[in-house]
Amino acid sequence: MAAAAFVLTLGLGYPTLGLLRRAGVSKQVRADELPSHFGKTGTPTMGGLMFIGPIVALTIVLALTWLRDSGRSVLLPTGTMLIAAALGAYDDRLSLVGSRGGGLSARTKFVLLGGAALAAALALWHPAMLGVDYLFLPGIPERVALGWLMVPLAWLAIVGAAHAVNLTDGLDGLAGHTAAVAFAAYGAIAFLQGQVYLVTFCFTVAGALLAFLWFNAYPAQVIMGDTGALALGATLAVVALMLGQVLLLPIIGFVYVAVTVSVILQVGYFRLSSGKRLLRRAPLHRHFELMGWSQMQVAQRFWLVSMITGLLGVALALA
Repeated sequence: MAAAAFVLTLGLGYPTLGLLRRAGVSKQVRADELPSHFGKTGTPTMGGLMFIGPIVALTIVLALTWLRDSGRSVLLPTGTMLIAAALGAYDDRLSLVGSRGGGLSARTKFVLLGGAALAAALALWHPAMLGVDYLFLPGIPERVALGWLMVPLAWLAIVGAAHAVNLTDGLDGLAGHTAAVAFAAYGAIAFLQGQVYLVTFCFTVAGALLAFLWFNAYPAQVIMGDTGALALGATLAVVALMLGQVLLLPIIGFVYVAVTVSVILQVGYFRLSSGKRLLRRAPLHRHFELMGWSQMQVAQRFWLVSMITGLLGVALALA
């Protein structure tokens, strides 16, 4: 399925790119961005549509035919992906070149995403649906039952992961590379647990993302935008929760955590120190750019880190 997703995404990529260009769906770079990024103004955005369409199509076919009843649980991550992508697409639409606003306000985005996350968390926990109310601790084979506490934990994981991937999507290829690694790592964990349907879903996502990188590699022809970033983050968290391995998410998604923490620390330090900065700039990848690293160096080094932490996460699952 990974190969099928790659071929389908690659085949649909060029027509989709042409459609986005004709529709004038172009990125508006903020005035306070680094000068090296001003050239991205006019680059087609909402590129998440390139991989979300093939992923959803292949997964629905898989869930309704090959895997039958046992495979229909993949409809939860698929539905989460669609809802988060729709929210992201609406936000992208409000922040295009020539638009008056800069997208949804942070509060509005948080509320809408929080509502979607709550729905997913309830579907995950409810006994009449998936009934996942447990997690695994690294190194301990027995499940740890959480009961209804799974709902707030799932909500926090989904919202946090969606925002973290969105913050990381600031360099060509960065979010796509790291997300492909993360889904591949969870695909391996699903294989260890014998959850064939989640194995297939994870590698379908990874395959589609690798094809997307054909167009998103530096210099990017298209940007995934919130359409792709919110969808990938929320869906990754749902997969981690379904496997009971959400505690490995900060390890497998270490790059996302580092980027998010850099923003939190920068804002907190700025307020506490009356205007001083802890980093040269946040998010973290901007700090390294100002240190003299090229965009490609930052993206590729972060990707290498994600590969190491992804392997570490699989190793901890084995333990």
